[in-house]
Amino acid sequence: MISPEELLRSHNLSVTAQRLAVLKVVQREPHSTADDIYNNVSAEIGTISRQSVFDTVNSFSERGLLRRIQPMGSSARYETRIGDNHHHLICRSCACLVDIDCVTGMRPCLTAADNVPHGYVIDEAEVIFWGYCPSCQTQQPPTESISKKGKK
Repeated sequence: MISPEELLRSHNLSVTAQRLAVLKVVQREPHSTADDIYNNVSAEIGTISRQSVFDTVNSFSERGLLRRIQPMGSSARYETRIGDNHHHLICRSCACLVDIDCVTGMRPCLTAADNVPHGYVIDEAEVIFWGYCPSCQTQQPPTESISKKGKK
């Protein structure tokens, strides 16, 4: 497995304490929001601004070190599991998010209608499954779920 330092260098990024801390937090706690990352990095190294975390995760996402996902009704989340065409499952009640391996294993795992408009060639489909985790299944589902916020 490649070290965090080597990973940064392989993407032409200089190795700094802040970048290393951000990368290590996301490796350790996938699906973290930028605020979660900020809180963890601040506790670990103490010297980082919230804006620096936002800039770092955006830079990492643009360079392919992190995958950015933004489920409906949620802040953007970041993970280091990239390039394997996996999907996500989110609990409607507690918003717990877990990885789901793709059944087909190759992109795109879904196909659009035969008449794709405007000459597009589809190369990826982003899939998010919604449901209730085992803990929340024992509770009554809320009247307003995370996926229905804002809809009246």
